Amino acid sequence: MTAQALEAARRYRDAARAALAARLAERKIDTEQRAAHGFAWVATTVAALEAIHDWAARDTAPVDALVARLAFQEGLAQLVGGLPMGQNELFRPADLGLAAEARALADASADLLDVDAAEDRRALADHLAAGDWPSETLHDADLDAIRDQFRRFTDAEILPHAHRWHLANDLIPDETVAAMADLGTFGVCIPESYGGLGLSKLVMCIVTEELSRGWIGAGSLGTRSEIAGELIASGGTEAQKAEWLPRIASGEVLPTAVFTEPDVGSDLGSLGTRARRDGDAWRIDGAKTWITHAARSDLMTLLARTLPDAKGYAGLSMLLVPKPRGTEADPFPAEGMSGGEIEVLGYRGMREYALSFDGMAAPADAHLGGEEGQGFKQLMRTFEGARIQTAARAVGVARRALELGLSYAQDRKQFGRAILAFPRVADKIAMSLVDLIAARELTYAAASAKDSGKRCDIEAGMAKLLAARTAWSNADAALQIHGGNGYALEFEISRILCDARILNIFEGAAEIQAQVIARGLLEGRN
Repeated sequence: MTAQALEAARRYRDAARAALAARLAERKIDTEQRAAHGFAWVATTVAALEAIHDWAARDTAPVDALVARLAFQEGLAQLVGGLPMGQNELFRPADLGLAAEARALADASADLLDVDAAEDRRALADHLAAGDWPSETLHDADLDAIRDQFRRFTDAEILPHAHRWHLANDLIPDETVAAMADLGTFGVCIPESYGGLGLSKLVMCIVTEELSRGWIGAGSLGTRSEIAGELIASGGTEAQKAEWLPRIASGEVLPTAVFTEPDVGSDLGSLGTRARRDGDAWRIDGAKTWITHAARSDLMTLLARTLPDAKGYAGLSMLLVPKPRGTEADPFPAEGMSGGEIEVLGYRGMREYALSFDGMAAPADAHLGGEEGQGFKQLMRTFEGARIQTAARAVGVARRALELGLSYAQDRKQFGRAILAFPRVADKIAMSLVDLIAARELTYAAASAKDSGKRCDIEAGMAKLLAARTAWSNADAALQIHGGNGYALEFEISRILCDARILNIFEGAAEIQAQVIARGLLEGRN
């Protein structure tokens, strides 16, 4: 049944692509964002159904079949009736002139769509209440062992403390960072020859997902090492690799990514921070903002303009800039560098900063790879991995939201029974699980594509797009289950909601992901 529906969904996606291509033959994509981004959501939904279909084919437990059936019913219903691109933005078939194609999809999927799924949702919620979760094995003993190791670490070292750290706006303690380093967190994908584990992006997803389930800050601490490690491993000189990769992998060096500037979000070609030659050094002038973990870091991967006469991206270079680690009393002790904390709703544990550079010195060999003008290209090569890793963070956050919602729904009694007994609560739990599995499997599929060596900016964008939406919707549903208590700072779900919201913004906002997906598919890259 799902195989037939999947083929029909693929035909609908292909019709959407053709309709968009015809429209863009006469107009620019920026004037047709709604249509283009709607197509991206259509393609992402179909990709998620493909991932769910593959997952369900590997595992035949009753709870897995329930998840797959509900995922198809909901995904197909959204394709036919309206896909949520935002809280108040629905993409409907008529937006691309696809009314007839949507009716054909509905007819081909009638066995799934023309069914009341209430009993399936109730049954799925009951499975979870009994501790019967869907399959998560990757059918590889080593991968399953890694998940178990990081889950046990998270349960013991992160979850009992995370909410207190969040409320106090504390940095993740140095002892916890050291324990994460001992587990290999910061060197998962760094080659063994440079002191890392030399493992796959799929392993990176598992590690990130489990740590983020405890606290997004813990899962995100590895993001900076992932970005810096990939930048240096793929584009650095041999001397730069030997100098930095072993120290990043061991946790001795904590890097930070210094890219974003005030008034410059996604338009990196407009960056204004300059780096100029000054004898045997570079001097950096300018401002950066939304720099995560800037004070406690030891190395900045900094994007700056070193060729002032070259326009746009062509003048940008990536610099490896060492800095002294700051303290609470003196967060930025480096000469020529200052900064102030940006207070945020969530995503704490590393802190966000606005930075100013006034002639800060960088070594003569700071250029990544020893090349000027290659910074944008070097950065773009890391975006796939970073976005897949962000999708994994979202999966972890989404799972924790579901765990909290389920636990509260079982414990909270109203009108003489646990509120999980009420259909609207059970529905929220069931569909949160369905969305979680879809996001997880799409993220794993993107990681596997990256591991195969193929270009996968489309797959990475899809994974981040869907997983970020899932983290937010799961957190919102779980807070609703908590009722008024969910709005109280003492309850963990209040933190999860704040943490989930950022996932749709950083590492490329949802609108940017949709643009990347639409452009790539129109160019025939998938």
